Amino acid sequence: MRGRLEAVSFPGPAGVLEGLWKEGSPAARGSAVVGHPHPRHGGTLHNKVVFRIGRALSAAGYGTLRFNFRGVGRSSGRFDEGRGEVDDYRAALDEAEKLGGTPMIAAGFSFGAAVALKAIEGDSRVRAFIGVGVPLAAESGRDAPPPRVPALFVTGEKDAFGPPAMLETFAPRSSRVVVVPGADHFLDGKMPALERAVAEFLDAPFPP
Repeated sequence: MRGRLEAVSFPGPAGVLEGLWKEGSPAARGSAVVGHPHPRHGGTLHNKVVFRIGRALSAAGYGTLRFNFRGVGRSSGRFDEGRGEVDDYRAALDEAEKLGGTPMIAAGFSFGAAVALKAIEGDSRVRAFIGVGVPLAAESGRDAPPPRVPALFVTGEKDAFGPPAMLETFAPRSSRVVVVPGADHFLDGKMPALERAVAEFLDAPFPP
């Protein structure tokens, strides 16, 4: 049975935030949040990579919230250079917990992955992290901290913003790193490989 998709709005630090909530299917395992790429470059919750991450999470049983950062779509506020967006992500975690409970998975693509890494520091609800195209070579990702929870990193072999060599140095040894052959930052034409990587990661048990 496919999980229900619902438009939601919830309070953020700069006003109302817009999101889409997808119930987990077939069984509820907790909840997840997915952050989108850079707002100044057209990033929204409807981005295809964000959609595919969310679909894999939902298929694994996690209720999943994709949302627009401040100033994007129907979300209130203005772009804040990645600072206020960290608080937006934390507000999304709070909303996802209300809708789907714990444990929680934090995820994001590009800018959204860097924001998620900053937002989850010290948050005991978050049991795992999924980062796709973490922009370690761009301004938005240069001060992102490594995760302290089990993590999956997916990057393209030709990703100029999240080069595999930088990622291998950044990612904790316990992390799973998947380099998609021939892919660029946007993983064009490689969506099935992305979904497989996420599904395989979520199929493994996480420490309590």
